[in-house]
Amino acid sequence: MEIKNKIKSKIRNIHDFPKDGIIFRDITTLINDSEGFSLVIDELTKRYSSLEIDAVAGIEARGFIFGAAVANNLGKGFIPIRKAGKLPFDTISYEYDLEYGTDVVEIHTDSFKKGDKILILDDLLATGGTSIASAKLVEKLGGEVVELGFVVNLPDIGGEKAIKDSGYSMFSICEFEGE
Repeated sequence: MEIKNKIKSKIRNIHDFPKDGIIFRDITTLINDSEGFSLVIDELTKRYSSLEIDAVAGIEARGFIFGAAVANNLGKGFIPIRKAGKLPFDTISYEYDLEYGTDVVEIHTDSFKKGDKILILDDLLATGGTSIASAKLVEKLGGEVVELGFVVNLPDIGGEKAIKDSGYSMFSICEFEGE
């Protein structure tokens, strides 16, 4: 079985969560499986080991799991990108639109130096809103976004197109088409 299919097989599908008609892709079964988790970290490490990267950022909360492990493997620092009000030091923020309202992501102002090349990782790409906002936040602080990386892409929801339309490169290990 090829690696991406092995990884997909370790992700639990929960029908009608959080509402009817939605299939929730639950990665807790993937990260609870040592083989599956290792496969993901190895694939991401392999992808990014030859690129010039100064640090790895992870998007709250599950992006922390993958981002920190990949940063460690690459010998780079890890940067948490969090929802507003969660970081204790000086921060900058970026507000972005949701379907009904807005949200805000923040980063510490001393997370990296201007001009540093930053890889941003998260577990799952759906609409792309938080990922694009995180990339804009890195740029607002003077960093260069190397790529937005994900374990899972849900292409039917449109995040991949939104990311590419915003001018960013993206990568995902596996995809789940709508059912």
